[in-house]
Amino acid sequence: MNPDAQNLWRAPQWAFAILLALLGMLGPFSIDTYIPAFAGIAQSLDATPLQMQQTLSAYLFGFAFMSLFHGAISDSFGRRPVVLTGLTVFTIASMGCALSQSIGHLIFFRAMQGLSTGAGIVVSRAVIRDMYPPSQAQKVMSQVTIFFGAAPAIAPLMGGWLLLHSSWHAIFWFLTGVGVVLWIANYRLLPETLHASQRQQFKVKNLLAGYWQLGSDPRFFLLALASGIPFNGMFLYVLSAPVFLGEHLGLPPEHFFWFFLLTIGGIMSGAFVSGRVAGRLTPKRQIRNGFVVMLSIGLLNLALNYFFKADVRWALFPIGIFAFGWAMMVPVVTLLVLDLHPERRGMASSLQMFVGSSANGIVAGVIAPLVMHSTVALAAASVGMMSVGLCAWFYMRSRWPEIGQHVVRGE
Repeated sequence: MNPDAQNLWRAPQWAFAILLALLGMLGPFSIDTYIPAFAGIAQSLDATPLQMQQTLSAYLFGFAFMSLFHGAISDSFGRRPVVLTGLTVFTIASMGCALSQSIGHLIFFRAMQGLSTGAGIVVSRAVIRDMYPPSQAQKVMSQVTIFFGAAPAIAPLMGGWLLLHSSWHAIFWFLTGVGVVLWIANYRLLPETLHASQRQQFKVKNLLAGYWQLGSDPRFFLLALASGIPFNGMFLYVLSAPVFLGEHLGLPPEHFFWFFLLTIGGIMSGAFVSGRVAGRLTPKRQIRNGFVVMLSIGLLNLALNYFFKADVRWALFPIGIFAFGWAMMVPVVTLLVLDLHPERRGMASSLQMFVGSSANGIVAGVIAPLVMHSTVALAAASVGMMSVGLCAWFYMRSRWPEIGQHVVRGE
């Protein structure tokens, strides 16, 4: 934690949470805003469904790859330069997407978006821990999640409205404008939270030593799996939204927002609960509660889809409840990851994001196309990915029972 933290931000805490949440918004906006325009883009650029899926995969793999480095670089040069550089590249990439005249160009600039978008969300996690002790950091992370949660609900609405009143190009011009506004806001408001005494030397040997230190720590890997893989239990449905909502449930694109509202409502509610119990329940109990919710609703969702034909009147609610369980526990797991090696919090945030983002890319490019044809297969895959995280948590608890055992309040 920065010893001068109390002097870096004098405005209300919720305002700081909003600033960081806006950085995290780039991710869902980059994905959810253009999903309603899939058919229009495919027709305009003469692209196949597989090529359209590659625009998602290129973004997600670019996001995952560069996530390895955003936090590590910020450990050496500070948080602000990495955030501002990422926003600059994102803005240029969004402009390139808007000007694309072929599916190849669009895939290239989507990959470029992915390479830059992670700077905000990766570095913002380290910023929070720079500024606050554990229990307070959990509350701020929960506030960030609540504010950030509005983005995936707003994004498809904006995308659908822009597509209806203009064209798919307007969606990426909108993202260009978002990048400009966020760059100005962070240039003027975001303080440098990494204290000069806590910076790491930017040398290849030092970086490799840090990656080895974290990558060879099984506790780190298991915690990253516990938080990153279950997210795909709901993200799978987001990636499959055009088929799941349009074909299986018969919803027109202008009604897709109901799905996003329920899912994001679950995330925001779970984050609110996480913030309320911060410093009162042990991390172990909070994580357990989150997994109980996800496991229970995941199995119920699988049973309902197996025995009944999916119906819009009930098929969306299990996904929202699953999101609630995930959001209850992910701020706690993230803090446990960041505090395993406090001197390398930026790098820890990078590697945690890399694990989750790599899983996202695999789900987008491989798993979603294989299971989206069936609601039963979607539900089974959702339970399967949640189970990977659950097994990782159980194994870590059996090997290192002291982790998450005590309520933490101070530095």
